[in-house]
This record gives sequence, structure tokens and C-alpha cells, in this order.
Amino acid sequence: MRTVRAIYSSGVFRPVEPVDVPEESWVEFKPRLVKKGSRRSKALDGIYEVLSLRFKSGEKDVAARHEEHQP
Repeated sequence: MRTVRAIYSSGVFRPVEPVDVPEESWVEFKPRLVKKGSRRSKALDGIYEVLSLRFKSGEKDVAARHEEHQP
């Protein structure tokens, strides 16, 4: 699941963009303060998504097979 940005106001965390979570779902998170108005670009969101997939794969040394696919 991607990072969700939210604003804390009147005791409630409000996401600043749509969140793909069913209504009435319980979630758990650890808030981390960011600079006011700080947002990653959509391009960076895509890059972090791809990097997270590689991380979750368990592959430790992605460079070890680099030459395998070179012409």
C-alpha cells in the first residue's frame, strides 16, 4: 500500500487525496510530521512504488544478474 498523506485537524486525520481502503476499516499507522504543504510528485510516487516491489521481492543483490540481460 502506498503512503497516505493526511492533515490532522480537530482530532481527526483527513487524507489529502483518495485512499483505497474500504469504509469503516480499522488501520494502524505511525504519524510522521512533514513540512506544511510538502508533497511528492506523482512521478516520484511511481518510482517509490516500483522500488517497494523490488524490496518486497527479497532480492538482496540486484546488480549480481546485471550482465545476464546485456547484448
